[in-house]
Amino acid sequence: MPSAVFLFNHDAAHQVAHLAPVAAAMAREHSDVETIVAYSDKALRQKIESLISPDDAALMNWHELHLTGFVGKAARLLDRILPASRLARLRIHEKLFAESDAVISTERTCLRVKARLGPDRAPPFIRVPHGTGDRSVTFHPDHRKFDLSLVAGPKMAEKLAENGVDPARIKVTGYPKFERVDLASKPVFFSNGRPTFVYNPHFDPHLSSWYDMGPDLLRWFASEAGQAYNLVFAPHVMLFRKAMHISPEYGIGKRRPDIPGEARAVQNILIDVDGPRLFDMSYMLGSDGYIGEASSQLYEFLVRPRPVFLLDPNEALRQQGSDDLPFLGTGPIAQNITELSELLADHRNIGERYRSAQKTLIAHTFAQSDVPSSQRAAHAIAQLIADRQNQCG
Repeated sequence: MPSAVFLFNHDAAHQVAHLAPVAAAMAREHSDVETIVAYSDKALRQKIESLISPDDAALMNWHELHLTGFVGKAARLLDRILPASRLARLRIHEKLFAESDAVISTERTCLRVKARLGPDRAPPFIRVPHGTGDRSVTFHPDHRKFDLSLVAGPKMAEKLAENGVDPARIKVTGYPKFERVDLASKPVFFSNGRPTFVYNPHFDPHLSSWYDMGPDLLRWFASEAGQAYNLVFAPHVMLFRKAMHISPEYGIGKRRPDIPGEARAVQNILIDVDGPRLFDMSYMLGSDGYIGEASSQLYEFLVRPRPVFLLDPNEALRQQGSDDLPFLGTGPIAQNITELSELLADHRNIGERYRSAQKTLIAHTFAQSDVPSSQRAAHAIAQLIADRQNQCG
């Protein structure tokens, strides 16, 4: 029986919701293919199982990517500066991938396995992107090496093709993460009736607003003027995993500032740097407006159009422009706290002003269908496996 390995090889859980539904659909819809879930640790397995049904989980074969002894200890120490554990798991468990008929991953580190195995031994490697953002790293040259990319909508398909990915290796299958989320819900995090904004800075030291502006933004929301609003501080989960962040993409490194004490002392600011709600869209759905810059969670927020405020203290976003960063058309840009505070006071009118542009961009970003996205993706994977077997047979 052919097998498909779904690879969950990350130190955080933010990528799980993009791939787990596809693995479940594969196990449920394609019993002629063995569905193997390869996961980094027990905590990640629990996260995967929380997003799928017990019946689907029972149809899967589970493989923990153990790191033991000296290798495990050394890798954990090196994780502070590079993804050592991630790379070690790929190396130690290489036989699992070599014996499979497809490897499905949300990230490109798995391509190291493909390169080591070589064209004669490597199975097809399939990418399911974790998000649908616009950063240039989203369209890395390595993406040309995947045998298939399963993307959320026309926007990403077009961008990949523009960046040299063979269009025959791209299929639009929708956004699996949406399947487990009630997109009409609005969780409530404050009981004071004030407008609530979510601040969602990225970790990239060049594009992120946190390094140059973030702590002052939290101080402003803690001030008398800022307490006219509520703030959910929900950064990209990787921002607070390290004190020092380096961007290979831009050749820049910065030390991450800490959260100011003033923000922890007030009732109108909710701080969450590593909780489960960072991954399940709770904060995106429960907020009246979005503040941020480079995170693809902006698109998850805009699945229900609302006011967006973009922060660009060092003009990194504007230097790239709206052709490369189409989300720049979803809201006004602020370069400092004074500009932002003035914009927030007019948030309702700003939301109406940008609503049409937001709807157009979201329709281009997410391909909706009566067939669930996970099912469409599973069918594409099964078809690729069948085509390869027919070629070999």
